Amino acid sequence: MKITDIRFGMLRVPLKTPFKTALRTVEAVEDIVVSVHTDTGQVGYGEAPATAVITGDTHGSIIEAIRKFIAPRVIGQEIANLNHITALIQSALEKNTSAKAAVEIAVYDLFGQLYGVPLYKMLGGGDPVITTDITISVDYIDKMVADSISAVDRGFESLKIKVGKDIGVDIERVKAIYAAVEGRALLRLDANQGWSAKQAVYAISMLEDAGVRLELVEQPVKAKDLDGMKYVTERVHTPIMADESVFGPTEVIDLIRMRAADIINIKLMKTGGLSNAIRIADIAELYGVECMIGCMLESSISVAAAVHLAVAKSSAITKVDLDGPSLCAFNPVDGGVNFNESEISVTDAPGLGIREIRGLVPIEA
Repeated sequence: MKITDIRFGMLRVPLKTPFKTALRTVEAVEDIVVSVHTDTGQVGYGEAPATAVITGDTHGSIIEAIRKFIAPRVIGQEIANLNHITALIQSALEKNTSAKAAVEIAVYDLFGQLYGVPLYKMLGGGDPVITTDITISVDYIDKMVADSISAVDRGFESLKIKVGKDIGVDIERVKAIYAAVEGRALLRLDANQGWSAKQAVYAISMLEDAGVRLELVEQPVKAKDLDGMKYVTERVHTPIMADESVFGPTEVIDLIRMRAADIINIKLMKTGGLSNAIRIADIAELYGVECMIGCMLESSISVAAAVHLAVAKSSAITKVDLDGPSLCAFNPVDGGVNFNESEISVTDAPGLGIREIRGLVPIEA
């Protein structure tokens, strides 16, 4: 099975409600879909969002990175030579991690198709059912409380609360949500780099002293401020998770050696796809550090790849934040992974199992 062509499409899926964080507000998933075609007629699918404030990728840069740098290297390559192809993708150009991820996901999809088994079995197997949290966007306190109660009533047992805009209001937000769902759901806070190190220690300590028990706090300070991450981690009881601070394996090693965080958040759009995500999970497991698997605002195409990884690497990936499809107004994908509120299950279809993507608008070369 040889790669013969790479094509592009634009996918737009409205969100049920606007997605609001300390960094941005988004009303729809608008992603580049990559289809990798082969001489056997089989097609692999990948996807990349334009998350410029985090990865630096835009729709235009994703297409150009693939078209001009990645595609010329991988067209003509045998899918069976997976490690060689991923090395070609990763070395094609610097950064551009979302573009690399989209192509890698499609190639791994084809790798599973080549051998007729679901991707998670190619990665080592596992229990094909996992449970995700759901994100509660930054908003008025009453709205966040109502959204949290609604999520719990729908079966979600973990809530990721977006904070980081106003520290005083953030504390009140979390207290109100905790009081409303105490005993029914775990709370994870995500500040999206919105606090300084001292503000983070203050806010987390205030919540701890008020009896609020948090499962973790994600990326409280700026991505490059590893000293700030370490400062916070050393001064609070609540586990601290690194997200934007960690893109690749070498950064994971640095963070672990510094003891700058307790948990690592793996996202395929940061790692450049599955190959580096696998390396991060293996490194973390060697050091006894837990991982979460997360996503950007993606549809069920690339999130499906993250699900397969989570299933196969469950000994390292102990927490799941793959709620992108649950936030969408509809699922544009036929086949693939089944997303049913908090429960995500994998079928035995080969690769990612995607049969069709509805509403995909072709992008001409």
